[in-house]
Amino acid sequence: MALPEHGDEQQSQDPGSAPPSGSAPRGAVRRMVERRSAVPLVWLTRGPRRLVLPAMGLLFIAGLAAPGPASALCLVLVAAFLGWLAFLAWPSLDRRQRLPRVLVVVVVLFLALARALGH
Repeated sequence: MALPEHGDEQQSQDPGSAPPSGSAPRGAVRRMVERRSAVPLVWLTRGPRRLVLPAMGLLFIAGLAAPGPASALCLVLVAAFLGWLAFLAWPSLDRRQRLPRVLVVVVVLFLALARALGH
């Protein structure tokens, strides 16, 4: 096992102690998603903003109108995109802001399931 270099030591905290003020604990999954989302988020903010909303709208309409499993796939893509954005924004949201995001993703996934089952 290699010893950490000078400056790489991390301060250890008691498992029951609170994180330092002003910082929220972040799990490994959140750090990984945030790191891998950096480039797509930069592209979304600097890129053609006028394409994202119409693309999601077209996928949603195709999901409602297309026959067969393609419709479910379109709706799952919309739900995944909305869920990804909600996940990234989650720490900065309060309860009233979180609930609508969860409901939208759940409703779109429910529609995808209904389309996949042929309803």
